[in-house]
Amino acid sequence: MTSRRSLRLAAFALAFSMLAGNGFAGEADRPQSDKSRTDRPLGVVELFTSQGCSSCPPADEFFTELAARQDIVALAYHVDYWDYLGWQDTLSRKENTERQYQYMRAFGSRSVYTPQAVINGRSHVNGASRREVDGALARMEKSGEGMRVGIKVSRTSDRVVIDTGDAGTGPSDAHVVIVYFDPPQTVTIGKGENTGRSMTYWNAVTGIQTAGMWHGKAQRYELPLSEISKKKGGCAVLLQSVGKDGLPGPILGAAFIRKP
Repeated sequence: MTSRRSLRLAAFALAFSMLAGNGFAGEADRPQSDKSRTDRPLGVVELFTSQGCSSCPPADEFFTELAARQDIVALAYHVDYWDYLGWQDTLSRKENTERQYQYMRAFGSRSVYTPQAVINGRSHVNGASRREVDGALARMEKSGEGMRVGIKVSRTSDRVVIDTGDAGTGPSDAHVVIVYFDPPQTVTIGKGENTGRSMTYWNAVTGIQTAGMWHGKAQRYELPLSEISKKKGGCAVLLQSVGKDGLPGPILGAAFIRKP
């Protein structure tokens, strides 16, 4: 069992390095169209998890596979409300818990839980269930609730350029959200319900910021390259509609911003 896990993690690490190698390149003052990256992935999976949750390790292992796929933007939000069980999640952030509660209100739910996978900002399923996650992604792609707005990411010598496409039909207002995440890291859990487990966590979210507004038409946004480069991990762009109550809504487009 140990050797299989080691081989599997090695394979995922190789896939991750290959993805990172597909980042933008070029140092000209204008965006390099031949070096740019256009992403319209199958979907976005946001996993809400905790190192102190006994039900989460299967979801975290499945998430490792999702994070290695090129057609999915997979983000892991470690929450803090299970810390009282004896182990403080080393990757948890109050902002991650707040985002989950915002989804709870948006979905009209009465409580939050882990492991919860939010698919395309539209619905939630058990994050440990491959069948439910894959099924939700496939259904939304078929019904037109997938990533319908293309996003192209390129860079110049001093900035990252994000080009969004037209909306077509459907929601025409959204936030351009930048989500920062850590590189994969292995944590040995010393207390609580998962005592003794050693888990490798991928794409653990460290920060979220809104970079601008999108109004349904092709638009360009620019970020200082220094803002991206100083992060030790990576980041993703989410084009996410927001309700009048400020709660997160459907994600219309997504892409990774990769370091050179």
